[in-house]
Amino acid sequence: MKNYLTLLIMAIIFSSCYNSDSNTQQKEVANITAATVDATIDKLTNMHNVADADLLARGVKHAASLWRNVDGTEAEFQAFCEAYFIADEMQKELMFNKVSRNLEILYGHFNKISLDLQRPLHEPMGDIIDIDKAFGGFSAGSHLTSDLYRNKLAFNIALNFPYYTLTEKEQNAASWSRKEWAYARMGDVFTARVPAEILQNVSEISSASEMYIANYNIYMGQLVDDDMKTYFPEDMVLLSHWNLRDEIKSHYSKGADGVQLQGMVYEVMKRIINQTIPQKVINSGEYQWNPETNQTFKDGQPVELTNEGNDRYQQIINNFHAMRQMDEFSPLNTAVKRAFAGGMEITQADAEKLFTEFMSSEELKQVGELIKKRLGRDLKPWDIWYDGFKARSSIDEDALNTITRTRYPNAKALDDDLANLLLKLGFTKEKAQFLSDRIDVDPARGSGHAWGASMKGETAHLRTRIPDSGMDYKGYNIAIHEFGHNVEQTISLYDVDYYMLNGVPNTAFTEALAFIFQKRDLELLDMKNDNPEKDALQTLDNFWSTYEIMGVSLLDQRMWLWLYANPDATAEQLKVAVEDIAVDIWNEFYAPVFGIKDQPILAIYSHMINSPIYLSNYAFGHLIQFQVEQYLKTADFAPEVERLFKIGSITPNAWMQESLKEDISIVSIIEESGKAAANISQ
Repeated sequence: MKNYLTLLIMAIIFSSCYNSDSNTQQKEVANITAATVDATIDKLTNMHNVADADLLARGVKHAASLWRNVDGTEAEFQAFCEAYFIADEMQKELMFNKVSRNLEILYGHFNKISLDLQRPLHEPMGDIIDIDKAFGGFSAGSHLTSDLYRNKLAFNIALNFPYYTLTEKEQNAASWSRKEWAYARMGDVFTARVPAEILQNVSEISSASEMYIANYNIYMGQLVDDDMKTYFPEDMVLLSHWNLRDEIKSHYSKGADGVQLQGMVYEVMKRIINQTIPQKVINSGEYQWNPETNQTFKDGQPVELTNEGNDRYQQIINNFHAMRQMDEFSPLNTAVKRAFAGGMEITQADAEKLFTEFMSSEELKQVGELIKKRLGRDLKPWDIWYDGFKARSSIDEDALNTITRTRYPNAKALDDDLANLLLKLGFTKEKAQFLSDRIDVDPARGSGHAWGASMKGETAHLRTRIPDSGMDYKGYNIAIHEFGHNVEQTISLYDVDYYMLNGVPNTAFTEALAFIFQKRDLELLDMKNDNPEKDALQTLDNFWSTYEIMGVSLLDQRMWLWLYANPDATAEQLKVAVEDIAVDIWNEFYAPVFGIKDQPILAIYSHMINSPIYLSNYAFGHLIQFQVEQYLKTADFAPEVERLFKIGSITPNAWMQESLKEDISIVSIIEESGKAAANISQ
């Protein structure tokens, strides 16, 4: 271990000041030949005859794949490897521990900088001005990776902790120790050399998309029908798509009147999808709007307003071009591969195959018929969000709103109650206090999210929308979901044995664990569910929710594949393509169940704009949730949740095997849902 390692890391932020003009102007190209790689391996093997031959060769090859002409000549590369390869296991472990500590410092502080800079965008802190957007889109850590290459730290780490492909990780999963897993995860830190300006651009484009969605509110009290009649509370403001979807869910207990209101919300959704929504009814209550006819009014008098156009799809185009710039610098040379094989560690092809098999199951028709009977009507397109299997579906939402607004009038009230909520879930008093002390609740401009800490000593943040009237049930339900994320984020940071294993295998797992918390929302309001069919109903609820989100996820996947096939597409062309893909997926997988064709509803999800290639995590999350819930039926909730969260970020199937002794599968949820549908009372 070299003594200057820590000093160099501390100097990273300043290192760009010392670049020579020739280096900054010279084009970076790979310059290490296979002959040099072989010669270096031979030399190191002779120098360290006790070293693991496979690791030695893997490290040299990986470091060589990242080395560029601006880093030095081939001779300098070989000399570097000779100087910094570590054969002694104790010295290697010492280096690993020091690098882990320093990466936690860097990741943690950059995470905190981003959190604080984006507060004015995410929290209701007054009007957002251009300077807020500029700082919110600024990534203080965008130069970190390039600086680590520049000062050779990246090569030192890559040489001694080489990268393993997904296939190789899966092959080694059964035999690797926890330390070997942690070493492999350190090898994942340096797999590509993306220029800082490209990373900065991705951050700025992403931030702009976040702001576009965060301000996409519909003033429901201004919606009118042909008789200029309004149906929603005057002060109701709903964010697309989350709150619009949840508003549809809230009307399943209201019979025919509920169907009418659901239909009006669906008309709003279709206008958003096809971009015929008037621009000035977005985030404004100045005009009345009939979403069915698309007529607009000012103080009851007709006015002509310009439609939004294609802003929604331009955001997607912008994200595509920003992320596509990274392709040539990554071994996973498309954003789709990086999201799936890289981020999720599940290939896109495997995901699509699993999803299409699930959505082709005959049990869906069986459950669709059950829903039809329970509703007493034919299915409507928005019944993809049928909420009648949940315990709350029989409870009037106004009653739930009264409870949540009284209990949580502001963010502080929820923050003060976190430890109590954990006690209700079975956590010990000490653990409940430990976790609640490390989670802060903030009001949100948008629907809400969970922002985890990236180093010990910092807190995770739970954000949910809280109106002046107090937290309504929609906000509370989302908050409990985000709380699940925060608990996972905190346990998997503080209790995991190696920092490099902090977190979970991919975001599908944190979504699964958040769903597990969310489904207990009424229990946390002290509302017991004594229905003897509750387990069957919960199975059907998960099954139907999985069906819905898999279609949306498949659309997201196919949209990105279309973008790569049509890289010069305009926003208008993308809009047409998305609508066509959405309808095609509907007709193949939903029309046979719903008895209705040509519906575009799958294209409403806001994640397609502000969270590129993310939606499939929810689909896998539902599958994993079901499998974990099946396991928890015979286990103590809190201790097992702690055990599961402490497994850390090994690969998905390895995590499933260690936690549940099974792979991710659609078999059990399909079988159990078929049984539940056959035995449930109407």
